[in-house]
Amino acid sequence: MDLYNLGKTPWEDSQLIYHAMAELGREGLILLSPATPYVCIGFHQDAEREVDVDFCRTNGIPVFRRDVGGGAVYLDGGQLFFQLVLKRGDPCIPASRESFYRRFLQPVINVYRRAGVRAEYKPINDVIAGARKVSGSGVGEIGGCIVFVGNVLLDFNFEMMARVLKVPDEKFRDKTYKTLTDNLSTIRRELGEERAAAWTEERLNALMIEEFGKLLGPFEAKAVDGALSAKMGELRPLMLSEAWLFQRRGRGAARNIKIRSGVHVIQKVHKSRGGLLRADFEIIEGRLAGVSISGDFFCYPADGVRRLEAELEGRMIQKIREVIEALYSGSALDIPGVEVEDWLAVLSG
Repeated sequence: MDLYNLGKTPWEDSQLIYHAMAELGREGLILLSPATPYVCIGFHQDAEREVDVDFCRTNGIPVFRRDVGGGAVYLDGGQLFFQLVLKRGDPCIPASRESFYRRFLQPVINVYRRAGVRAEYKPINDVIAGARKVSGSGVGEIGGCIVFVGNVLLDFNFEMMARVLKVPDEKFRDKTYKTLTDNLSTIRRELGEERAAAWTEERLNALMIEEFGKLLGPFEAKAVDGALSAKMGELRPLMLSEAWLFQRRGRGAARNIKIRSGVHVIQKVHKSRGGLLRADFEIIEGRLAGVSISGDFFCYPADGVRRLEAELEGRMIQKIREVIEALYSGSALDIPGVEVEDWLAVLSG
């Protein structure tokens, strides 16, 4: 199989190359990292809802829409990309999506372990160390190929990730930042600065080649040739255009930021007869956390909403109705015009 071990690469090429390879029907493993920062959104996302586009433009941070699903992410040279392009009929591709992730994330897990990070697979597409995610990945279909993209996190700019996202208010941004730092980690964070310094991009990519080689067989080193460069050039004006970036608009007001599998930061708004309800919360492994409720409704007693927040903390999502009905039936909560179904609408994931 072809190997493109490219090192630091212009940011736009770090995305265009695997799109071009898939369009050409070429199989191969690409290893690279972006020379400069940018923001990348998933194909199904609305750029203006997910990303603070004005902030990014003011600060010279490009925004790119990939032809693979998933969420918005801030990318820079501290993240080492792997991009695997396989033809759809390749016999090494498992039948199920989870089997695919389990098979092709194992080399990444092995690299982390060889570097001293106790990584393990977490369905469906996460690599974790303890409770923290240390690698993100996604699978998409482009042309006649299956494309598997992901990263090894040598370092990560938590502050900038929280800053480039479009959020309703600064309180929600602070919550996002805290949840990111609580649930995402890197080689530097896991090993400490001194031990991590030994793990350069070149050394880690050498391990990636070894580990992926155990699955895919020997690699043949390749450079970007004329045909591949031409296809990237053909895709460039389309994929860097505003028409491509802003093709999806007009979604609702809810925000749901996936930190890792099983961890989401959410803000939802719902208009009830009794007024507007707004809920900021996290869902961690199916349980509510950090619930904060606001709005323009009337509540009796005055501390009733604070009691509702406390009762919801740590509860399984399936128990929300039970908790709210208990408070309503016991007269601990009286919010005119706001029914149990309204709370279910604003507190569902």
